[in-house]
Amino acid sequence: MKTRLNGPFVIPVHDIVRHPGEMREHELTVSLKERWGEGLVSIEEGTDVVLDVRVESVHEGILVSGEAATTLRGECGRCLDPIEEPVEVEFQELFAYPGEEANDFEVQDDHVDLETLVRDATVLALPFQPVCQPDCLGLDPETGERMTESTEKEQVAPIDPRWSALQKITDQGNAADRSPENTEGS
Repeated sequence: MKTRLNGPFVIPVHDIVRHPGEMREHELTVSLKERWGEGLVSIEEGTDVVLDVRVESVHEGILVSGEAATTLRGECGRCLDPIEEPVEVEFQELFAYPGEEANDFEVQDDHVDLETLVRDATVLALPFQPVCQPDCLGLDPETGERMTESTEKEQVAPIDPRWSALQKITDQGNAADRSPENTEGS
């Protein structure tokens, strides 16, 4: 992993490197230079990500833990209405000191680059099938209107033609219930 020492997600740790027990806290607000995520929702370019980070020196490296807060934007997977919701994730990772073993995350030139760590945690927290509200019914297949908005007319499911003969029996039963001999006044 090659680090950029001047990137927005880079935190200097030179004052705590190889001093186990030392800890520092950082608050960062980073404006994204590219879109994070694919699919129906994502974190758009230019969106701010607020980071609350704690870096701790341990024997093996620098332990980074924290929280990231941002806003997702996209569309509902059922009705295609726009969605904008807050996203908050927690993350924790050990940035190992450079050595003989290969590690995914390493301390480079007394700095840690959090971009990959924060991006992965945030993108994995995005919903796969986002909905605008939990009870969203989606779109009416015939009219294309939102089903939650067209509640004034009854939604009648089409009858399979193979079952149409049974409908005649049901209609005859309803007519018999309304006949004069079945009324209480008789």
